Amino acid sequence: MRRINIGLTDKQRQGVVNLLNQDLADTYLLLVKTKKFHWDVVGPQFMTLHKLWETHYEALTINVDLIAERIRTLGDYPVGTMEGFLKTCSLKEHPGTIPLATEMVAQLLNDHEQIARNLREHVQQCSEEFEDDGTADFLTGLLEQHEQTAWMLRSFIEGDAIETDGSKPNAKKQIVEV
Repeated sequence: MRRINIGLTDKQRQGVVNLLNQDLADTYLLLVKTKKFHWDVVGPQFMTLHKLWETHYEALTINVDLIAERIRTLGDYPVGTMEGFLKTCSLKEHPGTIPLATEMVAQLLNDHEQIARNLREHVQQCSEEFEDDGTADFLTGLLEQHEQTAWMLRSFIEGDAIETDGSKPNAKKQIVEV
């Protein structure tokens, strides 16, 4: 096999691959959970969540492929089995339960936030410890996607009604004369 000469040592590349395999495993488990909730959701929010999660699992499917290909780009092989994913990931399954729609949202929110925290650490490690700014940049893009998805899910289950001007209904509005 021809030696890889992309400006990273074998040790640096292996360190990055280990991080990417965790990100791959987390993304794959989140994909499975999102698909499962897409199938199982019921209630008044059915159509909204069914469509939202379809969008999410399509994006996650693309990201699974991109992460695996980044690992191949670095000259290694991605984890590719359910056993491997479950050993490697930081997320947890909740088998045997079908939660209410809002709990589904909360679980996926927690998972996206966990992945965002992991990615933030991995970006820093890739850049500072392993000197791989290419992978750090790649992971930053994934981080931004998970942050945005978390915001959308958080917005679904949090907050009070607000007026179009951003104020709360029935709140005393203070009039300021200029």
